[in-house]
Amino acid sequence: MSRRGYHLMVSVLRRPVWFAGLALTTASFLLQALALSFGNLSTVQPIMVTEILFLVVILSTWFHHQVKRTDWIAVFGTALGLGVFLWLSYSKESHSYPTQYDWELLLVASAGAIVLGLGAAQRGSRSWRAVCYGASAAICFALTAAFIKTVADEWPHGVVYVFSHPAAYAVAVTGLIGLVISQHALDAGPVAASQAALLIVNPFSSIVMGIWLFKDHVHATGWRAIVEGVCLGLMFYSLLLLSQSQLISSSREAEQLSDRQSSSDVRAGGSLA
Repeated sequence: MSRRGYHLMVSVLRRPVWFAGLALTTASFLLQALALSFGNLSTVQPIMVTEILFLVVILSTWFHHQVKRTDWIAVFGTALGLGVFLWLSYSKESHSYPTQYDWELLLVASAGAIVLGLGAAQRGSRSWRAVCYGASAAICFALTAAFIKTVADEWPHGVVYVFSHPAAYAVAVTGLIGLVISQHALDAGPVAASQAALLIVNPFSSIVMGIWLFKDHVHATGWRAIVEGVCLGLMFYSLLLLSQSQLISSSREAEQLSDRQSSSDVRAGGSLA
């Protein structure tokens, strides 16, 4: 083990809260897989954006941060837009299994969109670069959810069969790629820009993937389509307001500073050793 790796391990062991975070992240992943095993991709993934709503509540109640009226309005707008959209568009769970052609076409389209976003992130303002990286990461995470859905659907066949399925390993690959790109998004520019791209592109991509891969039935005809479009617009606009909120931005930036400080401590420890 290298000296830097040793000091990094020591730094982690000295911060038990990291283990709590790891445990909660693992629980979140398992609950997401459970939800996808029962529900549609186009229904479950949009609900995941509610994490930012809980973040506002936790920051206001647990950490006693001051929440502005506009933040609460954005929270209400997100919940209202999402709730009405799911209520109007909901249909019985689809039991269609993706074909190889469906996967190939989706992977080519997703890879093209991700590469395009990464290319666009190489130039422009810091906000533009953060948005491009964030959008690319969001597509990766939507793909990860699609693979999780596939693995969850195969679970009744047994553990051995699941781990012989390529989707089980694709979950790790796409998740890791998405994580790396999201870190680039945070380093590239304002947290508000990258967070907005993640929160908006991920649910939209998941809805498209659910319809294409699993033939999710979304009631979007006549007046329903108009109201659903308005509700999605309300949800996305509210998420945009939340991502630009000083409350959210300050908490994300504090997390970044903490991570950078830990890295600096590791490097300093490595140089002293």
